[in-house]
Amino acid sequence: MSEPVLITSSKGVLHLTLNRPHKKNALNHAMYAALADAIDGATANDDHRVVLIDAAGDDFCAGNDIADFVALAQSAGSVAERPVFRFLKALTYCARPLVFAVQGQAVGVGTTMLLHGDLVYLSDDARLSLPFLKLGLTPEGGSSHLLPARIGHARAFEWLAFGQALPAADALNMGVCNAVTPRDDLSNRAQLAAERLAALSPEALRQAKGLMRDPDALWAQIVREGEIFRARLNSPEAAQAFAAFLKP
Repeated sequence: MSEPVLITSSKGVLHLTLNRPHKKNALNHAMYAALADAIDGATANDDHRVVLIDAAGDDFCAGNDIADFVALAQSAGSVAERPVFRFLKALTYCARPLVFAVQGQAVGVGTTMLLHGDLVYLSDDARLSLPFLKLGLTPEGGSSHLLPARIGHARAFEWLAFGQALPAADALNMGVCNAVTPRDDLSNRAQLAAERLAALSPEALRQAKGLMRDPDALWAQIVREGEIFRARLNSPEAAQAFAAFLKP
């Protein structure tokens, strides 16, 4: 079997590729763990000045693997111990610039992770979805803080409440991404941007990003979200939604 996350590096860029295209790159425990380890390792490696995350196949990420949703609902202990929260913590405390290249569908955590990005590029066919409330769930990944800060409360609440898929052009107009590009130019556009960042002073980049973020406050919000999210996974609404999804 292929590795679920491909890891390469060149020209100062650590390149992480979601590689589960037959499942639309839905994230499972193994992928979360691999991503967390790689992102955490980048901070300690002087050769990795920028982290670039993209995906194989037609879609960027279909969200969290449903089986992992069920496991999280049934798990004991702090949510912060789960692989998904290791990944979210790695994103939150990543001292390197994070660049995302997104094509096709980005659902749930496939969208909320982008809010941690310093540069986000979308293909012109990208569609971003936040279906949490439709599933009887609540926002995660820091999105209850990051999304209103990015696009304002009114638009953030509307998007979360109604869960409509946001086309790439609208995402650009709202400030969710930096640019929209044809799909066949997406990888090149993101790679060139990452290399331009890698050519800058790494210490200046680290300091600049640190001045623009409050990771401790954000992490506290993510843990709070996670506890509520896990409780909602056990709600009748969520159980009904997942049963319908899993029905043969």
